[in-house]
Amino acid sequence: MSTAPLSSTDRTRLGRLRERAGTDRAVLHEILDTGRVCHLGVVIDGTPRVIPTGYGRAGETLYLHGSTGAASLRGGARQEICVTVTHLDGIVLARSLFHHSLNYRSAMIYGTPRQVTDPAEKLAGLRAITETLSPGRWDTARRPNGKELAATSVLALSLAEASVKVRQGPPGDDEPDYALDVWAGVVPVRQTFGEPVPDPLLREGVPVPAGLASW
Repeated sequence: MSTAPLSSTDRTRLGRLRERAGTDRAVLHEILDTGRVCHLGVVIDGTPRVIPTGYGRAGETLYLHGSTGAASLRGGARQEICVTVTHLDGIVLARSLFHHSLNYRSAMIYGTPRQVTDPAEKLAGLRAITETLSPGRWDTARRPNGKELAATSVLALSLAEASVKVRQGPPGDDEPDYALDVWAGVVPVRQTFGEPVPDPLLREGVPVPAGLASW
């Protein structure tokens, strides 16, 4: 695992609220590893598109996948893209509307991805994506066959140029507003998982995997 600090480029340096910038690469890894969905920003035929999609991290590489027919993946492999992941941790209610905010952890990665053609790396990338979605699933479900692999495109994006931005804590009101009789504070936001719902076609007697039960 890399211990190098996060990059500092014109694109990753914060212009405003620089105190919210993260420099620890471990924080970047934590944000990515605890997320489930990223947003892929790419320009297709001169039009910007932002596509929500699954992803996975292996070391200092982020893997994205989709259909070989997806324009976003075909175009993304030939140009610079931007990938973001955000966790919403709280709604910050201030005494003044101007100072309402959000508590969050976010990561932004820039770069030109490469199309993964090596069979072993392609499987490793798909494993990383699967394990991000549901840890332990790669070793219990059927692996992709040749036809499925041929229909799936995998992109690899280096984490070399990335930024982290975090906002935590209570509201920051203007000094005169602290005397107002207006409730202020933070409403925490947490992601929770519900009880697993079996497929109606599931064979009788197949138990819920231990990993899912622990969610």
